[in-house]
Amino acid sequence: MGDKWSVLVIGILSHGPLRFGTLHQRVPGVSQRMLTLTLRHLERDGIVTRTAYAEVPPRVEYELTALGESLRGTVHALAQWVTDHNDEIETARHQYDTR
Repeated sequence: MGDKWSVLVIGILSHGPLRFGTLHQRVPGVSQRMLTLTLRHLERDGIVTRTAYAEVPPRVEYELTALGESLRGTVHALAQWVTDHNDEIETARHQYDTR
């Protein structure tokens, strides 16, 4: 659950349920395969629920469970920390890359 995709998916789903395609559009840089694997892992851990609707075309939505909702504050705090320290992170990356 500590990988970057899981944290991003939890943060995005904290705003409400989403279909796979919409979620894929909102997670920058993730491949369909990696998003599928991430969602499966989060579902297995009890963080996300997957609801399939018997429609044509099929519709599947992903939503945070109560356990997943309990991560909302933690994920938002982490995102805020990254935002607050972005300049320092960029400086450190630049220094590292120029060595």
